[in-house]
Amino acid sequence: MPKVALYNMEGKQIGDIELNEAIFGAKINEALMHQVVVNQLANRRQGTAATKTRSFVRGGGRKPWRQKGTGRARVGSIRSPLWVGGGVTFGPAPRNYSYRIPKKARRQALKSALSAKVRDGKLIVLDQLTIEQPKTKLMVNVLKALNAEKKPLIVIGDWDTNIELATRNIPKALLLKSSGLNVYDVLNHDQVIFTKDALTKLEEVLA
Repeated sequence: MPKVALYNMEGKQIGDIELNEAIFGAKINEALMHQVVVNQLANRRQGTAATKTRSFVRGGGRKPWRQKGTGRARVGSIRSPLWVGGGVTFGPAPRNYSYRIPKKARRQALKSALSAKVRDGKLIVLDQLTIEQPKTKLMVNVLKALNAEKKPLIVIGDWDTNIELATRNIPKALLLKSSGLNVYDVLNHDQVIFTKDALTKLEEVLA
């Protein structure tokens, strides 16, 4: 069973905490994590890119000159894709990029990502996280004490407005509830900081 240090907000180790083997000691499946990350990024795409084909471009209803006898190439419309101001051939059209991945696969990918963070020593557990005032400096001090200033992901059990306001101005820092934890954000951040209650709630869902 994996075991990591338990810290307080001053950055002092106050003990050890055992992690759930099924979640934080799972086999690391890089291919599955890649599939889930690609899925997440695809689902975020707006899919609003669009160009006008010749049927949508204004004008071009009249044939510019007669078919034969002018010596020029035959043309049916001034809005042909060959002409300046004409339509676009095979341009993008609005579409939906999203698709589904099985729930079991998503969960297993999240377990792989968390296990990778434990293996690399990039997972930190706090006994509690309380911010009395919504000030960025207070959260920065906590991160400095934990030596986790570089692109941290902070996971809490219940939403706290003071923590949210104290975190949102820190560059590359992200605050999530345990219920919103996902593979992309775990892999995209250098260190993952769990509060003890967030860890408990996550284990209840994934174990």
